Amino acid sequence: MASKLKITLVKSVIGYEKSQGATVRSLGLHRIRHTVVQDDCPVIRGMLHKVRHLVVVEPVQE
Repeated sequence: MASKLKITLVKSVIGYEKSQGATVRSLGLHRIRHTVVQDDCPVIRGMLHKVRHLVVVEPVQE
């Protein structure tokens, strides 16, 4: 079974590149302290690497 990641936006995207804001939106995050659960795959990992200073990532225990 694929593992999951719990992603929480902890910092505003204001003042950062527009592409970073678009990456946050494509992860499904809309506002500060909003949390989503995503599959742990290379695509998501790459997106998280781009915005690692804006989010907190935790593994989900299933």
